[in-house]
Amino acid sequence: MEEFRAPKGTRDVLPPESARWERLVALFAARVERAGFGLVLSPLFEDVGVFTRVGEGTDVVRKEMYDFADKDGRPLALRPEGTAPVVRAYVQHRPPLPFKAWYAAPNFRYERPQAGRYRQHHQLGVEALGTDDPDLDAEVVALAWSVARDLGLARVDLVLNSLGDDACRPAYLDALRAHLAARVDQLCDEHRATAAAHPLRVLDCKRPECVSATGDAPRTVDHLCADCAGHFDRVGRGLAALGVPWRLDPRLVRGLDYYTRTTFELKASALESAQNGIGGGGRYDNLAEALGGPPTPGIGFGMGVERLLLACDAEGAFAGPGGAVDVWVVDTTGGSAAMALAAELREAGVGADRSFGGRSMKAQFKAADRSGARLALVVGDREASEGTVTVRDMRTGDQEVVARDLVVDVVGMRL
Repeated sequence: MEEFRAPKGTRDVLPPESARWERLVALFAARVERAGFGLVLSPLFEDVGVFTRVGEGTDVVRKEMYDFADKDGRPLALRPEGTAPVVRAYVQHRPPLPFKAWYAAPNFRYERPQAGRYRQHHQLGVEALGTDDPDLDAEVVALAWSVARDLGLARVDLVLNSLGDDACRPAYLDALRAHLAARVDQLCDEHRATAAAHPLRVLDCKRPECVSATGDAPRTVDHLCADCAGHFDRVGRGLAALGVPWRLDPRLVRGLDYYTRTTFELKASALESAQNGIGGGGRYDNLAEALGGPPTPGIGFGMGVERLLLACDAEGAFAGPGGAVDVWVVDTTGGSAAMALAAELREAGVGADRSFGGRSMKAQFKAADRSGARLALVVGDREASEGTVTVRDMRTGDQEVVARDLVVDVVGMRL
């Protein structure tokens, strides 16, 4: 009989690794909720137009998106990124502004699997809509930086750029197209044909030929209008005031078409440079309008769970938790004592588990060792007859005999 396996580009996350994921999501939620962000849950699939309207010139939409027709023929797509669905939800429901949302959700992209990036990968993110105040940009960027610091990551670089707006970007794109037209034969095969239509994508290309051809390309920051230049300056000064170090990266354009003004990325130097991005985002002041809503400026970021944990592994940070439970009950009297003790401990807020199937004491202690529990509670024939429980420290081997009706209190003091 055929043995089924997870589809290519996906993976199963099992205990105890999954407990580390839970801790990461909880850490992220605690950090962003202190800044006023609330959880948004949106569908895994959307009308395909939610994504095609905001990125028709991007690889995400042209090559990587899982799009399909449902049984009624409606064109849908699995979510390839987190921002557009949240903005679509804002447009549909019109919550009061400012609207500050966070999410934790899988995204789907049909791309070559690589380190920390799967065809189903998981993202944590925030979106803040309702103002174009550059102080909000600084706050959101600093929030992403703080999450990395909360995880214990020390080797992270923050890079920023400004893409300008509808007033100044057209002139910049004309200058960039002219630069690329003079070097079109030097570009990679893909961008040789698309550079005129989507010149920013060439700056985002990591192939050596495109990197070389754009080494002296015009910079967006040199073509900003006065408003955009002032906005970017204020963002930089805001980050400095918050004690967040950053540097300019004039090649940073991100991979989606909706970005305006501020863009940023966090790079983990402990990872290989080709896969060292652990998070990033930027401002998207025209996105709500593109999705049918009123003009509503916004900014946000996303952080990949898999890539974050790879960076933590590379730095020896954010270690996984210990055992799934604190106490293991070893019962050789038939199992009833273990059932009652485990239930009492759980009701008292203590993680507890036990063996099943009438296994020997030796086998039950092996299970206790594998569980990572700090304490073992032993009920044998002697303890059962005396109304006691033996409490053993699984790390030191020290043990004491306590009265059965006091065991929950003793465990609470020992943990």
